[in-house]
Amino acid sequence: MKYTQLGRTGLKVSRLVLGTMNFGPQTDEADSHAIMDAALDAGINFFDTANVYGWGENKGRTELIIGNWFAKGGERRDKVVLATKVYGNMGAEGAAWPNHDKLSAVNIRRAVDASLKRLRTDYIDLYQFHHVDRNTPFEEIWQAIDVLVQQGKILYAGSSNFPGYKIAQANEIAARRGGTIGLVSEQCLYNLAERRAEMEVIPAAQEYGLGVIPWSPLHGGLLGGVIKKEVQGGRRASGRAADTLADPTARAQIQSYEDLLDKHGLEPGEAALAWLLSRPGVTGPIVGPRTAEQLESAIRAVELELSEELLTGLDEVFPGPGPSPEAFAW
Repeated sequence: MKYTQLGRTGLKVSRLVLGTMNFGPQTDEADSHAIMDAALDAGINFFDTANVYGWGENKGRTELIIGNWFAKGGERRDKVVLATKVYGNMGAEGAAWPNHDKLSAVNIRRAVDASLKRLRTDYIDLYQFHHVDRNTPFEEIWQAIDVLVQQGKILYAGSSNFPGYKIAQANEIAARRGGTIGLVSEQCLYNLAERRAEMEVIPAAQEYGLGVIPWSPLHGGLLGGVIKKEVQGGRRASGRAADTLADPTARAQIQSYEDLLDKHGLEPGEAALAWLLSRPGVTGPIVGPRTAEQLESAIRAVELELSEELLTGLDEVFPGPGPSPEAFAW
């Protein structure tokens, strides 16, 4: 496994991030524990979750599964850089009771304590804001985070799904407060098929020293050889991937992508991860394996070097927006 610093921090993390969103809803506890053991054995030390994972009436279930794994001992907790998130409604289905969601100081304090209990640990390495809260000022958010850092309950703060201007606003306010390190990472939707983050989010993250953690690196399976699997009678596309393939133009684009990688003798999913690992500012993509085999495939991507010819070809199939402001100015 290869490692890098998380943004401008001294924290060393693996180039792959183990995503746990499937733990509970799609992968049972025993298999989830086996995947986490395999990830640790492979040198992956960066695990990502969120308080809402488990979804619906099972919100918090994923954190419980991770907590039970930590409780097995074997230095599991000490070896893991643990990241979780706050924002969503953790109550019963329906409208949240006032102050039981988003980023008020009240909810941040409540959510941290609840996550710590489920995760069976006394600290969280990276505490991430799962979404922008348009009604809570960053002065309040940073005051709450400062207290938690002083208490030793969290070490760093990060964002997720933030636009570039909110990254700038958050860190400028942190700098004015003094003594607050501010955001150290941004977790965003970024992959070959979805490159809008290159216009504003990634430049802002680089300017302020945030590590970029792409989620959905295979774009819901669309970049994982979905047409090839379909032809071979394997798992059929569903969700976002199925919707995209219903468009003849988009299907032709994905076919061109798969044909290009077939020409180079590469597996599509591994190449898509390797492409992200080659991008400026990227700490590591989040991989969310449902099986040990999917984890093994992701690990192979870390050692994969893409040729300039292939990188050029991928840009031709999936052209990026270009730098801002040129991308939209002229």
